[in-house]
Amino acid sequence: MRKLAIGAALSGVLALTGLTAPLASAATTGPDLVFSDITVNKGMAIVVGTSATVKVPVTYTLTRPSDLVIDYKTTFAGVLLYRGPLRDPANSIEPDGASTCTTTSTTDTTVTEACTETIGVEPRSDLYAAADATTWKAGGYYSHLEEDNDDSDGHVGFGYGYEVWGDVGTAQIKRAAKLTADASPEPVVKGRTLTVKGALTRARWATGRYEGYAAQSVALQFRPAGSTTYTTVKTVTSGTGGALSTTVKATKSGYFRYQFAGTTTTGAKTSTGDYVKVDAG
Repeated sequence: MRKLAIGAALSGVLALTGLTAPLASAATTGPDLVFSDITVNKGMAIVVGTSATVKVPVTYTLTRPSDLVIDYKTTFAGVLLYRGPLRDPANSIEPDGASTCTTTSTTDTTVTEACTETIGVEPRSDLYAAADATTWKAGGYYSHLEEDNDDSDGHVGFGYGYEVWGDVGTAQIKRAAKLTADASPEPVVKGRTLTVKGALTRARWATGRYEGYAAQSVALQFRPAGSTTYTTVKTVTSGTGGALSTTVKATKSGYFRYQFAGTTTTGAKTSTGDYVKVDAG
């Protein structure tokens, strides 16, 4: 689990003091903050492969005391993702940097802001196991740093507080899929049998590789030459190693592709269409 987003300054302080900052470490009292209207990745699933970092936009509303300044130097606030219990999460992912907030309303005692931030999901450091492909919770956090680095009086001091308001939103993280299609023979005589092979694989974060995804329903689709519309021809079940293979009668020239609708743990995927020329014979 990554160290929570208290900022680079706090990281240095903790290194000097030998402290760490797990999610469970939090001040017991602090400012009255309300995190609401949280939307992660525009409400869509976060689909992550084996190498590329996925930049996830987050929007939220923050209501804070009017006398509280959040400067991202000594005070910090934002939204993070976690799974498992709030007091001891199995994993957590924090934003890349400071939120950008715009005041939308004020009262005598509070300020309400519309905020945006970005959470970078990096498979090599943030996702460890298949269990990470699930529904995560969103939490709002607040932290503050106190530092007395002036040793002229023979004294230095470092302190921090950290609070999290849990279960204020959700986000789905899924494993990315790959899908291929290859129809043969090419060209083929009209009325003869075509074999369409392919493979369905999905990311395995623990190894940084794609592995076969068996026992999944995949649609074989066809688009005639000159058309822009694919039509499902039949449904095929992926076998060992995610292998796909089925046969169809050749009727006209066009493109064959496989389409996978996705599951609760794995994102949807559509293969590139493979063109086959059908001769009259």
